[in-house]
Amino acid sequence: MKRLIYLSGLLGLLGLTLLISHEGASDVARIVADGGWLLLLLVPFHALPLLLDAQGWRVLLTSADPGERAGLGFLWWVATVREAVNRLLPTASVGGELAGIHLTRLRIHDTTAITASIVVEVMVTLFAQYLFSALGVMLLILAMHDGGQAWVILLGLALSLPVPVLFALSLRHSAIFERLEGAAKRLFGGDHRLVALIDGARLDAAIRALNARHGELAAALAWQLAGFLAGTLEIWFALMLLGHPVPFWQAIAIESLTQAARHVAFFVPAGLGVQEAVVMLLGHLLGVDPQVSLSLALVKRAREVLFGVPALLSWQWVELRRWRREAAAPR
Repeated sequence: MKRLIYLSGLLGLLGLTLLISHEGASDVARIVADGGWLLLLLVPFHALPLLLDAQGWRVLLTSADPGERAGLGFLWWVATVREAVNRLLPTASVGGELAGIHLTRLRIHDTTAITASIVVEVMVTLFAQYLFSALGVMLLILAMHDGGQAWVILLGLALSLPVPVLFALSLRHSAIFERLEGAAKRLFGGDHRLVALIDGARLDAAIRALNARHGELAAALAWQLAGFLAGTLEIWFALMLLGHPVPFWQAIAIESLTQAARHVAFFVPAGLGVQEAVVMLLGHLLGVDPQVSLSLALVKRAREVLFGVPALLSWQWVELRRWRREAAAPR
């Protein structure tokens, strides 16, 4: 699996290099320079979509463990680390959730409640992503003159619907984590440390209980969709600064389908090459100049790095402080 991830990342980097070379690195750099320092505002602005996401997660976490009240600021910080791990590190989009469980235990001690809230949040995100992508496809169909291409995109979206549905049904009716616990016992032995961390039956029960709370699920879904829409403002604002302003609905189409492509290509580290190619394709369909589209993709990539790297560094700083406290504590 690691070899596939590294190989796909290398191929993505090669593809990105070819795209920049084909469109002209100097021309792309000029367009970005014309955008000016205001493009840097995209970095702090990204805190808003993550804050909305964190609020959706907080709804689920509070429901899973009513006795604990984690602050929104703390959960927002954990959300920044989760996103940075998934987007910048070769973890196949699962490392962020594991890091989130680990960090949330700094404030909440019920690991089962934390894990249940994150698993259900992933399920809610799949549905929010699907609805957001459906909105983007419908807007793209309205903008395209070639109905054949539009219906191909719509067919692909329809064929992907079983993924979130099957995931939700498996969480609701199957003892997934109890089976994982049994598999871990057979593989590592009952006394292994990893097996001791898994209480499959309790976790499955907590996930089913959380899935039965439809009000909390709907609230989390609404917060997730609000986060996606807030993220669209980045595309709209960046294109305006890059000299090609577009209506907000076109920004929704670009952002939603770019996000969908990154989820499909989860095995490509940071979506290298994939994100840029999709942004250029969507820009072409919507009449955006290829060089402007590539500039937008690179600005988006730079924002991910400038926002994500400090989040990763803050995580390492917290871990270093914990290590020092534990080393200094009397045994």
